[in-house]
Amino acid sequence: MRYDLDDLRLFLHIVTEGSITAGARRMHLSLPSASARVRSLEHHAGVALLIRGRRGVRPTPAGTTLARHARDVLAGTRRLESAVASYTRSATASLTLLGGGSAMHRLVPQALISFLRDHPDVDVTVSEMRTPETLRMLTEGEADLGVVLDDEARDCGLRLEPLGDDSLVVIGQAGGVLAGRTALTYREVAEHPLVGLDADSSLRRWIETHVGPHAPVVRHRTTVANLSVLVALAAAGVGLAVVPRRGIDPQLPLDVCELQDSWAARHHLLAWGVKEEATSTATPALAEHLRRAAQSDAPSRTTADHDAFHDERPSLS
Repeated sequence: MRYDLDDLRLFLHIVTEGSITAGARRMHLSLPSASARVRSLEHHAGVALLIRGRRGVRPTPAGTTLARHARDVLAGTRRLESAVASYTRSATASLTLLGGGSAMHRLVPQALISFLRDHPDVDVTVSEMRTPETLRMLTEGEADLGVVLDDEARDCGLRLEPLGDDSLVVIGQAGGVLAGRTALTYREVAEHPLVGLDADSSLRRWIETHVGPHAPVVRHRTTVANLSVLVALAAAGVGLAVVPRRGIDPQLPLDVCELQDSWAARHHLLAWGVKEEATSTATPALAEHLRRAAQSDAPSRTTADHDAFHDERPSLS
């Protein structure tokens, strides 16, 4: 048996309203036309679908089953129409955004949520990438925007603008080995077991590059792919962790210390690519959402924290 979608819609309206007249009105049909459609449904089904009374109609058991499946069929039809319609959009309505692991933690997701809601006709391809590779792709026109680190983006020839602080700190379980400390060096941190990101993560590679060839030997109790998981492990006392300040969950019980190493002070920059496409209005819009996300996610820093950055303390025991 083949069902007409308008017949199914009409039948659902009738069941919902409890009246053939009201169902016909919602479908902009005359009462005789709606009644004929219902009779045709019952004829093809070979069973009564409605119980008719002076106060309206109600579905028979067979009618209840038909209504339930009709809802599924019509919902599936709407999804099908939406999926096919998505291919009618312009192929140029797409942006490419690149950023390191720190930016991908909260900054980029927050910006994407608000941007994609406000621009339903623009798609965004997002990839995690280290600053040198991001700058190369932006320069070669393979990306629209990138979130890069200031010390690696000097003299790149691209348009750059400050986006926010991304300084690194060391975190540990509240009341643990960091208790009473406000600042220390990476060499002091390395005296204790650590938890870290996977070796191929952009943040892990950045730290190892800047620590240099004479870096202390580090014992990683475990490594993970996700910054949130890393922070949770440190809060649970598994080991210390070096993370961006903006990556700290304020709800977790943590001791936080500044890293006194010069390379720990770093900043995010917004880098613009050289692409010239019809997405020119979308690119500035995405940039504005990144600026807003950076402002809303800016890590707070107290006066005591600032003073402690240059405070010399004895090594951890």
